[in-house]
Amino acid sequence: MSAQQDFLAAVTRSRIVPVVVAGGADQGLNVASALLHGRLPVAEMTLRVPGAVAAIAAVAEDYPEVLVGAGTVVRPDQVDEVVEAGARFVVSPGLSEAVVARARERGVAIVPGVATPSDIMRAIELGIETVKLFPAATLGGPAAVEALSQPFPGLSFLPTGGIDARDMGDYLMLERVVAVGADWMVDPALVHGENWDEISRRSRDAVDVAERVMAMRPLPHPDGDAGTVGSADDDWS
Repeated sequence: MSAQQDFLAAVTRSRIVPVVVAGGADQGLNVASALLHGRLPVAEMTLRVPGAVAAIAAVAEDYPEVLVGAGTVVRPDQVDEVVEAGARFVVSPGLSEAVVARARERGVAIVPGVATPSDIMRAIELGIETVKLFPAATLGGPAAVEALSQPFPGLSFLPTGGIDARDMGDYLMLERVVAVGADWMVDPALVHGENWDEISRRSRDAVDVAERVMAMRPLPHPDGDAGTVGSADDDWS
């Protein structure tokens, strides 16, 4: 199984990719432990803060059962840095050919960010099959994902940005959404306040919602229509 297939298999099981802001090894380890207690063994450690690479390295070393990756990767040298630390996937806010190429050279999964049909066409030209729609809520939420799915059959989405417990289910009801990226269960205030029990509780709640939604999600229709999906009025929390 390739790194990309391994990543997709893991996130398809969890349906949630927590976007973690952890500034060092100790925070990274505590967040990873809290996520595991919350039945959510995935963590995207964003490079927005100093110490994120140390957090990745610590989690990769001490919690191999956690699928740890790096987010906000915008340069090829950052790919090298996080892979050497133990990251198993890379997520970017936008689409960079150089970042995609380096991730493939290093043998890790890559999920580039897209915001327009033109971005998606460039991604497809690079052989990308899963993209991060970012920032998802600002771009139109689930309706934007559904609209962008139509002209690009075979493409899957990992919407991220502005997604919370109330609307996560609306995204997951869409056939082409493999998972959502979100941070309410690992809110930076909880991390800085060392409220690990609350992170576990929110993670469990998120997993429960995801499981409930996936049990309700319509099976793909033979003509490609996934059927009726949840509406913006649904509250999944």
